[in-house]
Amino acid sequence: MAQLFFNYGAMNSGKSIEILKVAHNYEEEGKKVLVFTSGLDSRFGNGKIRSRIGIERVAEVINPDTDFYEIIKSQAKSTRISCILIDEAQFLSKQNVVDCARIVDEFNIPVMAFGLKNDFQNHLFEGTQFLLLYADKFEEIKTICWFCDHKATMNLRLSNNQPIYEGEQFMLGGNESYLPVCREHYFHPKLKELQNG
Repeated sequence: MAQLFFNYGAMNSGKSIEILKVAHNYEEEGKKVLVFTSGLDSRFGNGKIRSRIGIERVAEVINPDTDFYEIIKSQAKSTRISCILIDEAQFLSKQNVVDCARIVDEFNIPVMAFGLKNDFQNHLFEGTQFLLLYADKFEEIKTICWFCDHKATMNLRLSNNQPIYEGEQFMLGGNESYLPVCREHYFHPKLKELQNG
């Protein structure tokens, strides 16, 4: 029986490398996998998944208004799909997530979504909120705090090496803009290390 999976973690936890690994494993066995990423994340060009270690692949784009259910329905008529993988799943809309659940239930195709749990203000993203409601299984992809050896559970936004706690939820960036941190260092980042780094 297929299930909807939500794999979440802080920035820098290896979510993109994990989705690339899963896709590779399916394809190495000759199985059809469909790979999607959010159209909102254009850091590496639209329709690309790229890990921080440099591995990348082309992916189909999914936007908040994409009729994801109909796309998969039309492809499932002519092709046996073994798995659907979605990167940057925090940017999904509620309807995208409902479509994922329908695809799992009606077509018996597993859907694995990978994304952030919380934003830099520790609010849930829309996609995350509804994946937490609709997913069958959850798995945390762990990483360590930028400043210590504790598990990172939050994302610290930076501007000119200073922490930012207010602003728009959506802002693209990598290590120059976001750091994975534990709760203590979210509230009390080691500013000297940021300035000397």
